[in-house]
Amino acid sequence: MKLKQYIFFFCLLVSGISLSQKGQSKGDVLFFEYQYQGAIREYLKEMKSQPLSTQQYLNLAESFMKLSNYERAADTYLEIYSKDSVFSVYHLNKMLQAMSFTKGTDSVRTFLNVNQSIFTPELVENANFNFELRLNGDNSSDASAVFNVNDNSPQADFAPSFYRDQLLFTSARSLNTKRKYEPSGESFLDIFVARLNVKGDIVATRPFNGIPDFEFHQGTPYFSEALDAVFYIRSNEENGDLVFDDKGKNSLALGSSDRNGNFRFLLKDLSTSFYYPFYDAESGKLYFAANFEDSLGGTDIYYVYTNNGLIMSSPINLGPRINTPGNEIAPYIFEGSLYFASDVFYGLGGMDTYKSEILEDNIYSIPVNLGKGLNSEEDDFGFIINNYQDNSLIGYFSSNRPGGKGSDDIYGFIIKDKPGIKTFTLNGSVLNITTNDKIPDAEVRLLDEEGNVIKQAVTNSEGIYRIEVPWRENITVQATKGRHSIFSNAYTGEALEQLQTMAFNIGIARVDDLVEETEGQTVLKMNKFYFDKGQSKITEAIAIELEKVVDAVSRFPQMQLRIESHTDSRGGGASNFRLSQSRADAIKEYLETHGVSTSNILYSIGYGEDKLLNDCTDGVFCLETFHKKNERQLIVVLNYDLLF
Repeated sequence: MKLKQYIFFFCLLVSGISLSQKGQSKGDVLFFEYQYQGAIREYLKEMKSQPLSTQQYLNLAESFMKLSNYERAADTYLEIYSKDSVFSVYHLNKMLQAMSFTKGTDSVRTFLNVNQSIFTPELVENANFNFELRLNGDNSSDASAVFNVNDNSPQADFAPSFYRDQLLFTSARSLNTKRKYEPSGESFLDIFVARLNVKGDIVATRPFNGIPDFEFHQGTPYFSEALDAVFYIRSNEENGDLVFDDKGKNSLALGSSDRNGNFRFLLKDLSTSFYYPFYDAESGKLYFAANFEDSLGGTDIYYVYTNNGLIMSSPINLGPRINTPGNEIAPYIFEGSLYFASDVFYGLGGMDTYKSEILEDNIYSIPVNLGKGLNSEEDDFGFIINNYQDNSLIGYFSSNRPGGKGSDDIYGFIIKDKPGIKTFTLNGSVLNITTNDKIPDAEVRLLDEEGNVIKQAVTNSEGIYRIEVPWRENITVQATKGRHSIFSNAYTGEALEQLQTMAFNIGIARVDDLVEETEGQTVLKMNKFYFDKGQSKITEAIAIELEKVVDAVSRFPQMQLRIESHTDSRGGGASNFRLSQSRADAIKEYLETHGVSTSNILYSIGYGEDKLLNDCTDGVFCLETFHKKNERQLIVVLNYDLLF
């Protein structure tokens, strides 16, 4: 059976709709009454006498979509797109959905690549990532584990929620206490409860009496054990009558009912509907779906901070990594993973369930389609999951896939592992190790164990990067930029897991920050150091400075060096020459025993007192300060101009 549209029940333009649509065409009225076949007939008739407006053409295209006439929908959307420069991303998503059904994913990917500037970078990355998974067959789920639950009805049954050892869900099945909802011809929605048997099936379904009786819509429940309360949505009403905004719309408010059945409103706006609450006890956040003015497309997922369920902040959009030009609903968090439904164009069909890892506060990994089995070419949404017996997992979701008992049915599954492929996500900044400044336009690469590049990214203007690939057991992380060093390190096992627990900042060095011009030569920067009088032993203070050379060569292994040692004029010329050579050789030995290759050090030369920097020659009285100026050790970079 076909789903009339999951949001069909929620965008309610009920008894006053005909009045609110006065002055509009018959096609418009039928479209807003969800009578899509009639709307198509009337729009095609009206086209013969006068051109349709852009909005009417969009209504016509969407009517074709609702009736699964994807070829006519795609042709209509493409015709509008070719003529109208003002084409919302919401309708672009619908157009790409229709194209995916009729022209295949290659045509969608081509359109996406040619028109990337229209979409957010996150959407383009999400789409390409999920297309690649489908192409490689990496994201199929176990279809054999999915079963249609026993107590589905011929009406819509959806939005399951765990309730202690039972299951809550929403249904349009008839109740004698409920009037019919005119647009659907079914009963106003209500919340039911069912017992779970040992096989995970639902039995003994009955109306849920843990909330106050209500004559109109109430549904999409979520039970919080931490608060012992049920969050759910219900129609806006006053004194037993529905309340409408100035456009004739009756929206859905969000509230909660405590253990005693006392209801309180939490989010209420006559022009905005709220759906699918989810309370995260660990963070105190209340998640929900809504279509506010800052929506990135259709319905987006938001959260508010709460104090034991009481709203303490304005709604916060989850952002373009999660929300798309399509509709996102039904957030659910389990073991650090956010599950939600979306009808974005790169899915398998209508609504699909996706999984995204929560990396930090409001920072998420690329949402991954759960694949065929848990998803289908129809609408799949309202996914929940929990731990079950024998280290297995049990879950439920709703779908209008073929073979069901009603317009929407609840399906269950029992599986061993969390669904959805595991991904490796790395995010952070690339930093200059000398200045700690963030480096824009640096390249970050992930390599496999054979050294092949898996994926690469470039830091943005603020030096921030984010990169994600399907999980591998061995990954090498590299980062570099022109005239900078290369960071390269391999990770596996626990170290690989640790990389995903926090921002991973990568330090690289700019070669120009490590050198300076001295005596007409390019030398490595070091603080000036002195050997003990007449000695060539490497002291602790000298070693600290030489470690800068070790570090520089490790970052730029192609460096070719000359070690120079100079003395002052005090003492005999021959003995000063021997002393300086001994010191140059001591420096060379230290560097080579601490990781600098012999191929990096071309010369180690002691000049004695041959290259004095002042007039403090033999027989000339000079202050100690001036003699000290002549005693120096230099590490000359011979190929500096050829490094890059």
